[in-house]
Amino acid sequence: MVECSGCRLIRLYPWPDPTELQKYYPQSYWFTADENTASRLEETYRRFVLRDHIAFVTGALQRMKKPGVVLDVGCGGGLFPRMLAERGYTVFGMDYSRQAAHVTWTRNRVPALCGELPLAPFAPGTFAVITMFHVLEHLYDPASYIQAAYQLLQPGGKLVVQVPNAASWQFLLFGENWNGLDIPRHLVDFRVRDLDTLLEGGGFEVVRHKHFSLRDNPAGLATTLAPGLDPMARRIRAVADGGAMRLFKDLIYLSLVIMSLPVTALEAACGAGSTIMIEARKPA
Repeated sequence: MVECSGCRLIRLYPWPDPTELQKYYPQSYWFTADENTASRLEETYRRFVLRDHIAFVTGALQRMKKPGVVLDVGCGGGLFPRMLAERGYTVFGMDYSRQAAHVTWTRNRVPALCGELPLAPFAPGTFAVITMFHVLEHLYDPASYIQAAYQLLQPGGKLVVQVPNAASWQFLLFGENWNGLDIPRHLVDFRVRDLDTLLEGGGFEVVRHKHFSLRDNPAGLATTLAPGLDPMARRIRAVADGGAMRLFKDLIYLSLVIMSLPVTALEAACGAGSTIMIEARKPA
């Protein structure tokens, strides 16, 4: 990890070649394509913690004069856009993984496409809100996604982004062992000022910041403390757990997440939470 002596941005150096990086992204690394008791319990848990994200995005929609279509970039298996659709919003999903887009459409009944945002086949001004949860840190050129979002949003439209916070207490405490670095998948590590600069450079007005995510902050600390228990890490490493063992590990991990909740709530209250969620607005 290196830090620019000028702008102070932290990034991975050297960046891995895209062909090398692909092996660190199994098709189902951010979702499970299985249908069993453990996966159903995981969905129940994710529905509970995603309400935090839902509240942030619906708040942005409700403050608009005319809410319209939402595009969730990096939708994974599509649970988040499905929850928005269940609340009456028109939603599309988009993911680089073909399997993720397929699961989004077939299991969660949200129209989705496979591809990259700068090449998305939508007309300018199509969307009222575009969301990118834990997307920008994975990109070789995050600015290209910000520019594409600006073009695809209607005047007055909202962009909601979330990334790990490289100025968090967790990073200061754990350093290279902090889960938020996620080497080598995370190519850029943002602080609040880095993200504000990126958004404002793309023509957006930053509306509000949020330093706590019920889904991500406690789970991030739990994963830092016990990376072998993280369900996503086990999928990436292709750990061959049987159904009972997988459920047992998931329950231990959940207990660790719950114990991490007070600590992560405190650091977020002090403006040093392990994630940054930002609502930005395209000028009308």
